[in-house]
Amino acid sequence: MIVGVTPARGGSKGLPRKNIRPLCGKPLLAWTIEAAKAATLLDRYVVSTEDSEIAAVARRWHAEVIARPRELATDEATTLSVLQHVLSVVPAQTLVMLQATCPVRDADLIDRCIQRFLETGADSLATGFLCKAVEYGTNAQERRRQEIPGFFYDDGNVYVMRADLLRTGERFGTKRERVVLDREQNIDIDDEFDFWLAEQVLRRRRPVDVNAGAAA
Repeated sequence: MIVGVTPARGGSKGLPRKNIRPLCGKPLLAWTIEAAKAATLLDRYVVSTEDSEIAAVARRWHAEVIARPRELATDEATTLSVLQHVLSVVPAQTLVMLQATCPVRDADLIDRCIQRFLETGADSLATGFLCKAVEYGTNAQERRRQEIPGFFYDDGNVYVMRADLLRTGERFGTKRERVVLDREQNIDIDDEFDFWLAEQVLRRRRPVDVNAGAAA
């Protein structure tokens, strides 16, 4: 079984209550719920939260909610521990993590990532971009951008992982696949500027009814 999960705790510090903050007429979380429910290769999708208000919003948008223990919703709690809790409740062979803070996704992105994961026999897969940032004052700054090899930076949009590895405490494995996305889909909301940027991108990518309510 391929299970999608969105971790959505209530204790965001950088942008308080960001998971349910309105973005182009709907809660931020709703953008990911809609993307997950449109994916054809997910057998099940859940939202993991300890927060009653977030849970209510998730259910309003027809998502299944898993009650997360409060000790797994602190600043010190790891993503791995949250995913392991989900697997203790939901049987799965493959887990697909979809962060609520990444609201910009092509319609086929989730299915495309899952398909590639399955076809390559990967242990894990992540979306991201090739980062060519270098530290100021280093010799690397003297090189042309084309000469900088860069490194793959995961953007948080989609992660696909083998459940058996997660259960043993391993998130990445040895065979790691990468899906490079355009810059619009690299947006991961941490602050006010990110939120503004996501709003501009979403308004440009599709017509948005800013007064839209919950899904029927």
